[in-house]
Amino acid sequence: MRFPAQRAEAVARVYPARPVRRTLTRMSDENLWLDRHTFTGDVRFGLISDTHIPEAGQKLWDEVYEALRGVDVILHNGDMHDVVVLDWLEQVAPVIAVRGNGDDGSSGRPVAPVDPRLAHNQVLDVDGLRIGMTHDFSHLDLPSSTFEERMQRHWDGPVNVAVGGDTHVPLVVTSYGVLIVNSGSPMYPRNLQTQLGTVGFMEIRNGRVDAWIEQLH
Repeated sequence: MRFPAQRAEAVARVYPARPVRRTLTRMSDENLWLDRHTFTGDVRFGLISDTHIPEAGQKLWDEVYEALRGVDVILHNGDMHDVVVLDWLEQVAPVIAVRGNGDDGSSGRPVAPVDPRLAHNQVLDVDGLRIGMTHDFSHLDLPSSTFEERMQRHWDGPVNVAVGGDTHVPLVVTSYGVLIVNSGSPMYPRNLQTQLGTVGFMEIRNGRVDAWIEQLH
């Protein structure tokens, strides 16, 4: 099942066409609050979040790997609970990930170790299109902070796309001109018992963003 996709025009500068080959550059190996990556050319991202291993099961569903096969990069939006999940996913494609509350010791869980694939927040630049990753980013107005303040806190400024997790509820919506994408959870969909859930996809082609959710089956 494929949920309806929503498109968002890039509002950042889109540079002239470049080779399709993707380049991934880490700007800091020490700043675990925010890390940055740069890509050139069209990119297809696989989105996954809230895998909750081993609480949700000893391993990911085989359907997760089948769904993500063929993507250029996998974005894990936190609450892995065990960073071995990143090793498993890396057998399919390179992985960029953020820490969730469940990866930082909440409810007595162990704190995820320092890992070069992992930061609290990530910024991906695809030919000038800025994509922000963080575990918990609401598309709604919050009394504690404005939408712009939250983007500044997590990503040092505005982004064109915000990829979040935490809720276990899939979402593709535009808010304040920003495309918000939450892939839900493949293991605990909508915080129900362990069962086949959802993953997401995001394609960047010629400066346009196409994002959608797929139900595992």
